[in-house]
Amino acid sequence: MEKTLHILLIEDDMDTCNRISNYIASKDNMDLAGVTNNSYVGIQYVQNTLPDAVILDLELHHGGGNGLFFLSDLNKLGLEKKPYILVTTYNSSKITLESARRLGADFIIGKYEDSYSPESAVDFLEQLLPMIEMTESTSNTSYMKDNQKDLEQGLIRRIHRELELIGISPKVVGYKYLTDAIMITIDGPTTNISQILGNKYKKSNSSVERAMQNAINRAWNSNDTETLLNCYTAHINPDRGMPTIKEFIYFYAEKITDGR
Repeated sequence: MEKTLHILLIEDDMDTCNRISNYIASKDNMDLAGVTNNSYVGIQYVQNTLPDAVILDLELHHGGGNGLFFLSDLNKLGLEKKPYILVTTYNSSKITLESARRLGADFIIGKYEDSYSPESAVDFLEQLLPMIEMTESTSNTSYMKDNQKDLEQGLIRRIHRELELIGISPKVVGYKYLTDAIMITIDGPTTNISQILGNKYKKSNSSVERAMQNAINRAWNSNDTETLLNCYTAHINPDRGMPTIKEFIYFYAEKITDGR
């Protein structure tokens, strides 16, 4: 007997809610675990009904919370088997969508796409029904870990490429510190990067900062202006002539996150 897919809908547009609810009601292999326009209520639904899948709107202007809060709170539940998360959104920000993926969104459909309709989101989940049915918590966890590892390795390769383009080579001590600092900032800005790196490498904060600034200084002193202007497009204080550690790290974290 085919499994019935229990779907939780977190959406603040009433018309979309009605269309999805009616469409699911017409299906023999699906039912609604609940409908809410509030991300915090959505977490309660997950705890009480254990849905197989969630159709999640990121921006809940007419409800409460937002989709990113829901994903973050869902991770904190420590569920043995997480529901499949299908995000539907008008938001096209690369940073926001990447954050959703990092927090566990399985797939994202843009509501601005010509092919989108509320019914198409349901059809998408119906196509995945056999896979959702056979997915166990162990394989799901392994899949997410593998994806996370692949994503991190890809980001590190991109950071290395950017550093080497401006002449900061792996032989320079500051190379590994700058790589880690940019990765940390991509995950979320923090004010104590030097302390984090110092603890990791068993070095003083000042030696970490000195190594990073020396690497930046060497790049600006040894490279031609055209190369630097092509690679580093942020404003630089003319009195200094080169970026500070913070400016450098934040520029590359944003550049890589935006996919520039």
